Amino acid sequence: MRAKPNLMSVVIVLLAAALSACGPDGAPHARTVIRETHAAEVKSIVMQDIARHLRGVSIAAGKVARGFAVEDVNARREQMRSALRLLSRPPKGIPELIGSARTFVAAVDPTGMVIATDAPQADDRMTGVQLKFPVLREALGGKTGYAIDQFAALEKGAEGSVSLLFAAPSVRDGQIVGAVLAGVPLWRLAQRLTRQLQLDHASEKGAILWVYVLKGDALHRFGTPPDLDSVLPDASVRRAGLSASPGGFTGELIQFGRWYGYGVLPIKALGPDINVMIVRSDPV
Repeated sequence: MRAKPNLMSVVIVLLAAALSACGPDGAPHARTVIRETHAAEVKSIVMQDIARHLRGVSIAAGKVARGFAVEDVNARREQMRSALRLLSRPPKGIPELIGSARTFVAAVDPTGMVIATDAPQADDRMTGVQLKFPVLREALGGKTGYAIDQFAALEKGAEGSVSLLFAAPSVRDGQIVGAVLAGVPLWRLAQRLTRQLQLDHASEKGAILWVYVLKGDALHRFGTPPDLDSVLPDASVRRAGLSASPGGFTGELIQFGRWYGYGVLPIKALGPDINVMIVRSDPV
């Protein structure tokens, strides 16, 4: 990432001042920390989470494989639901799935239909749904993988959840009998990255840290202050910044008299149109 100090909008002030700390003349120190520290931390968290979820769904797929052979439809659904709940929750669950940012784990038959999820029956909106995600088709063909995709909207006029999906084949007696699919919505990924950075830098009393996940022009977030959201660089500014600096760029803005540095960082492991925006304000 490198600084791009010449991008401006009505609510964004980008400066080239070289001061040592966040203050009345901008946020050069916050931008430096984002560029030299937080960018690498976020990339590392993402890569570790990908590896952990891939292990988790692979283990789960092996453990539930025999459940696909249950002939009675209702019995198969209830047994699979119970198995998935045990595998994704303590005390006997799969460590890689316990405490992760995922919102579901599902067993999917060879046609792509969801047999069951680990959600309580009253909250389960996926069972019986036919899924056509490419990453799931690949898993049903024998390949474990991950990708970002979007679920169909549950209500007319609404937008379906955009999620990071992990899928692995279930194999029994040498045959693929189904697959296990887990999903992390991008807003949950943003929450996970924010919480981890805040935890890792808890010793910096008074520092403010937030992470947003961007897919194209859309911004995914959780728990961020609306007043801060309103002054972030918009999609056109972000596109211009990445066009000038494809590896990422930093900028700064002021809100209620407090300066914030921000960095827009591509996450190639998640796809060509996925970026994160790290926002930091130094202690005052």
